[in-house]
Amino acid sequence: MRRAFLPLLRCPSCSGPLDIVGSGDPVVDGELVCSGAHGYPIRGGIPRFAGQAYTASFGYQWNRFATTQLDSANGNTESRDTFLTKTGFSLPELQGKRILDVGCGMGRFLEVTSDAGAKVVGVDLSSAVDAAYGNVGQRENVAILQADVFQLPFAPATFDYIYSIGVLHHTPHPRGAFLQLPRILKTGGRIAIWVYDRRTTRFVVSSVLRLITTRLPRPLLLRLCEIARPWGAFLLKVRPRWLRHLLQLVETVSLHPDPEWRVLDTFDWYSPRYQYKYGWEEVKGWFADARLSDIRELETPVAVTARRT
Repeated sequence: MRRAFLPLLRCPSCSGPLDIVGSGDPVVDGELVCSGAHGYPIRGGIPRFAGQAYTASFGYQWNRFATTQLDSANGNTESRDTFLTKTGFSLPELQGKRILDVGCGMGRFLEVTSDAGAKVVGVDLSSAVDAAYGNVGQRENVAILQADVFQLPFAPATFDYIYSIGVLHHTPHPRGAFLQLPRILKTGGRIAIWVYDRRTTRFVVSSVLRLITTRLPRPLLLRLCEIARPWGAFLLKVRPRWLRHLLQLVETVSLHPDPEWRVLDTFDWYSPRYQYKYGWEEVKGWFADARLSDIRELETPVAVTARRT
C-alpha cells in the first residue's frame, strides 16, 4: 500500500486513525495499527482488514479469470463501456477525484477509473484482491484493500464518487450494505450501484439449479460450466430469438460472444452463496432512505445513481 492513501483510512474497530509499521513505499509487508492497539496485516501490498467469509467463490473465480474482463488484456472497451452505462459517470469528471470501488473483484473497473486520472481505492472481501493487485495494484493512484462492506475502514466524507457494480446483491443484506456507503461520500458527491433485475428470464432456471450448484466443490462446478463454450456458441446461432430464449431455459448459460467470458459468467451465476434480485422502486427506496438527492434510474436495469446533499 502506498503511504499517500493512509490519511483516508480509519480503524474499522474503533474508527481511530491508523499508522503504518513497515518499510518502503509502497509497503508490501507490514501492519496497520491504531492507538487502540488494533492491528491489521499488510500482505502482498494489500491491507487485510477481513477474511473471505462468504465470498470464497469470488476469490476462486477472479484468481482463475484474472484478466478475462480486463480491457487492456483483451483489446476492447467492454469494461469501460459497462462502467459508463451502469454508473452514469463520465470519465473526464473523474480526473483528480477520490473514488471508491466497492467489490472491485480483479480490478476491471479500477483500471478504467485509474486510467481516467482518479485516485481510486478498491475494496473486496474475497481474495480477488490478489488478482486486482496483480492487474493494477502497482499504479500510484490505486490502493486495494481486503475489507468488509459492513465495516469499511474509512473516515466519513472521504470520497467524491462511490460505485458498486454487480456486488451488493451478493451480500447477506444488500440494503444494509448499501446504507454503509453514503456516510463516506462527500457532500455533493455521487454514488451509483447496479444490482440484478428480478425480471431477467435467465434466473428462472438458474435459481433452481443454484440449490445444488452452490454446494458443489468449486473446481467441479467450473468444469460443469465449461458447457457454456459449446452450448452458448450453438445458442448464439439460433434464430428466431424467441426460440433461443426457450432453448436457454433448458440449460441457462451466458451468451457472451467470448467463450472464456461465457464460462466465467456462467460460474458467476451458479457459484455465489447469496444472489438477490430487485426492481427499480425497491432500489430507489434505499437511496431515499439514505436521504440522497437527484435519484435517477439509468439505462440498464437495475442501475441507480444519486448525489449526497
